[in-house]
Amino acid sequence: MQINQKALQTLEYDKILAMLAACAPTAGSREMALALLPDDDEYTVNKKLKRTDDARKLLSDKGMPSFGLVKDITDSLARAAKGATLTTGELLDVGNVLRTARGLLEYSRTNRHFETVLDEVFERLLPDKRLEERIYRAIVSEDVIADEASPALSDIRRKIRIANNRIKDTLQHYITTNTYARHLQESIVTMRNGRYVIPVRVESKNEIKGLIHDTSSSGSTIFVEPMAVVDANNELRMLESREKHEIERVLLELSSMVGGCAGALSLNYANINELAFVFACGKLADRMDAVFPVITADRRIDLVKARHPLIDKERVVPITVSLGKAWDTLIITGPNTGGKTVTLKTLGLFALMAQSGLHIPADEGSELCLFDRVLVDLGDEQSIEQSLSTFSSHMVHIVSIVSEVSDRSLVLFDELGAGTDPVEGAALAVAIISRMRECGALTAATTHYAELKAFALDTEGVQNASCEFDVGTLRPTYRLIIGAPGKSNAFAISEKLGLPAEVVARARELISAENRHFERVIEQLEKARLEADRDREAAERLRADLERQREAAQREAEAAKKAASAALDAAQAKATALVESARASSEFIFAQLEEVRRQRESERLGEELDKTRRAVRAHLRENESRFNPVEERNNEDYRLPRPLKKGDEVYLVDIDKKGVLLSDPDRSGNVQVQAGIIKTRSRIENLRLIENTPGVGAPGEKKTAAKDYRVSVSREFRDEIDLRGCTGDEAWFMVDKYFDTAAIAGFKTVRLIHGKGTGALRNSLWGYLKRDRRVATFRIGRYGEGDGGVTVVELK
Repeated sequence: MQINQKALQTLEYDKILAMLAACAPTAGSREMALALLPDDDEYTVNKKLKRTDDARKLLSDKGMPSFGLVKDITDSLARAAKGATLTTGELLDVGNVLRTARGLLEYSRTNRHFETVLDEVFERLLPDKRLEERIYRAIVSEDVIADEASPALSDIRRKIRIANNRIKDTLQHYITTNTYARHLQESIVTMRNGRYVIPVRVESKNEIKGLIHDTSSSGSTIFVEPMAVVDANNELRMLESREKHEIERVLLELSSMVGGCAGALSLNYANINELAFVFACGKLADRMDAVFPVITADRRIDLVKARHPLIDKERVVPITVSLGKAWDTLIITGPNTGGKTVTLKTLGLFALMAQSGLHIPADEGSELCLFDRVLVDLGDEQSIEQSLSTFSSHMVHIVSIVSEVSDRSLVLFDELGAGTDPVEGAALAVAIISRMRECGALTAATTHYAELKAFALDTEGVQNASCEFDVGTLRPTYRLIIGAPGKSNAFAISEKLGLPAEVVARARELISAENRHFERVIEQLEKARLEADRDREAAERLRADLERQREAAQREAEAAKKAASAALDAAQAKATALVESARASSEFIFAQLEEVRRQRESERLGEELDKTRRAVRAHLRENESRFNPVEERNNEDYRLPRPLKKGDEVYLVDIDKKGVLLSDPDRSGNVQVQAGIIKTRSRIENLRLIENTPGVGAPGEKKTAAKDYRVSVSREFRDEIDLRGCTGDEAWFMVDKYFDTAAIAGFKTVRLIHGKGTGALRNSLWGYLKRDRRVATFRIGRYGEGDGGVTVVELK
């Protein structure tokens, strides 16, 4: 894209860059922000916009990553690569770059919920934890080298501490001993020229033998290094010199390590700044409440509720403007300070922002095409030094625009043709706009000329637009109205401001009849538009009310549906409870009848009881089917044509699968079956033999075998029986029958629920259990089984 610096300055693009730089977390990213320029390559622009969009997603998902106030290390790396020794501050800056690179890589890889185009940049980071830890272990701050920087440095500093303590102990003897203390000016130990000394009165200088290093300003005190500590001080100075050399060696070693990986460190610094810049773009977009603009290949602009980013968010009035669809030229009219120039700046600035990879403060669905130039003539730039009037200044810029314009240009004119004779100015304006259209550029121009309004009405591809003005309050509303020319409202404003009515009336008379007719047409169009706006707003309110009513009705329907479903569930639960109650009652009745049959030993009575039993159970199953809609598979009416054996192909009724027997049935009637990839154990009552003989095999075929009583019992049997409320004899009567049924059903473990109470029922049952040969073992229930209110019985 060919950059027009005047256009960037006029559209205040530099202020957008300043806002972007304020969001940048590093010095390098701030420089990138201030140097950002628009691009006209579609792939590059879309990539930049996508990166900004992904940065916003990451900001929303994880927050802003830490960039550690990274400083520029480029010069330090160059010096280290040449063998120079870096300062502690420079090495700490290098360590900060490494730590930030490692933190950014962890940020990218931790809790990754979606892929982004920034992943490539994150993965280009090259952490070096060994070098990072080496730097931070050796350097505490710019002024402090850690003892752990090297074993030699640690040993030297240990010896320095010992020497210091020895010197202080010796000097302390001078301070505390009366023989020497009376010759001291003060009882302190101080330093002069890096050596430990004591303050001695000048008159006592011969009483304490040593080296004089300094004298007080008054001359009454001399600072003496006693001979007893001279050797120790000399040793201390040597140790300090060794310490300095060791620190220099450590810094040189670290600098060599940095120089050895200068290339990787340089890439890290560049990638960190690149990420910081992209996140700054995302942060700015969030602050502006901006959207990802659609870059279209068609030559058009379509902005929906666009808000100029340099106007306060609380005061800015959104505008919806389009250019390049049915018209390639927009003529904007209306009173001064009505928002015409802001509309032009919004068009130009949004084009520059989008082509720079920045999101624009507008609503979703906003579209822009790419321009190779944004050409602007805005403002009054008359120059006394260059002898240029307002008109001449405008015309100089227009001449430049005419020479540069192309079919991919966006051209913006403010008050085109102003500053000269109105007739000539209007004619020039029409001619210039026609030239722009011939070149294929998209053009927007503001004007007060009625000739341009008429030109827009009469010319296909040229559209009028106006900035709305409230004559009653003498205030602009800043709304942009597409399709209607605006009025300057000079007469109405002047009269409201106090100009005598007769003067205004005289002015109206001086306007030509043609102009008066044109103004009346515009006024009528404005009234019609206002009425249409009112009707549209009323229709919108009605639509919103209907939408709210529809949503309320939908919520009520959902609530009613949930209530009906809950009622159905409750009814089904109640019906299930009724069936269960009936089943329990029938079992008790059957038990009683069975006892009667045993006592009577009448064959006829047994047949009748069996008949009654079948009828009652059939009735219960019918009720259960009515109340329980879940279809259950059963194998009640099927009898195996022969005993099963290993290798037989069978059908498993409960899981609706075919399988092959892996073993012969055991004594308990259990068999191992391979069904597809599943290997399972099953009761033989759950199996049907698949043979070539018709009539045997899969479900749905007619069976003629008699009802198998054992299968029926197994289907209805429960592994627990509730005996609460019974006496000991009554309970055992029920348990005795229950154990027989459990044996038929194949259950080995059952629970007897007797409750806790006084323990009488439990003790009575345990007495019977100890004597019953069917019982292998029994015990009190554990936690989760019913505790002391349950006895768990293992049957043989």
